[in-house]
Amino acid sequence: MSGAGSAVSTPTIQWYPGHIAKAEQQLSKNLDKIDLVIEVRDARIPIATAHPQLQRWIKGKQHLLVINRRDMISSAARQSWDRWFRDQAQTPWWCDAKAGTGVKQVQQAAIRAGDQLNQRRRSRGMRPRPVRALTLGFPNVGKSALINRLVRQKVVESARRAGVTRTLRWVRLGQDLDLLDAPGVLPPRLDDQQAALHLALCDDIGQAAYDVELVALALLETLTVLEKQAAAGVVAGILKQRYGINLAGDQADAHAWLMTVAERHTSGDTERMAQRLLDDFRRALLGPIALELPLP
Repeated sequence: MSGAGSAVSTPTIQWYPGHIAKAEQQLSKNLDKIDLVIEVRDARIPIATAHPQLQRWIKGKQHLLVINRRDMISSAARQSWDRWFRDQAQTPWWCDAKAGTGVKQVQQAAIRAGDQLNQRRRSRGMRPRPVRALTLGFPNVGKSALINRLVRQKVVESARRAGVTRTLRWVRLGQDLDLLDAPGVLPPRLDDQQAALHLALCDDIGQAAYDVELVALALLETLTVLEKQAAAGVVAGILKQRYGINLAGDQADAHAWLMTVAERHTSGDTERMAQRLLDDFRRALLGPIALELPLP
């Protein structure tokens, strides 16, 4: 996969909060009851938000791939990823759970998958029943927001920060579908520190796992690299437009830029400026930016 690639120096990122380990144990106990896995990924980083243990959890169950935050990448990036996934024999369902865009199509796809399962039950002489679906994904990719949209009311807590959902709970979606909302599940460790950086940049892991200034510096390097890839959506000179100071060229000094911009905007407080930069990226105030793109 392409993205900032090895050109960006990656700070060390480590995690494994106890509630996630507990959630994984709860999840394992419930897997036998599940018919359909609705996997939710982040459109900005659809590879980094693919859980390495997903296939072990699916074990032949029906799988629906939902890519949330479609609004946060360019249409060129979305089309490029859409082709890539279909070439892998996967149908991606693109949505923006916050605004509701594409959610109805996800619901219809889940109900169709349920109809197929119940047809199979009937053919075996078994009575149809509501299909049990599990929503699965990394923390903060938008699972709870998606469920609230699907059931058209706020039934589970949802916030743009990692680790809001702490326990498993069932939510009834019409007569045909029961959804199990699971806490975001991280692997015990990621050998790919580039993927870990992408998760940190998109706020898909808790802030205790990394140094804010180092991750902000990595974001500056990433933007410099991605500016050369049109589909990534990085607007030339976006940092100058937003903060009044440019960062340009292969030899650009991200640390010097951060210190200079901090003098102008946060009274020299580089940590506060780093947090502001990350927040602006996460709220798409730097524009819709895809951190990952499929290889051509």
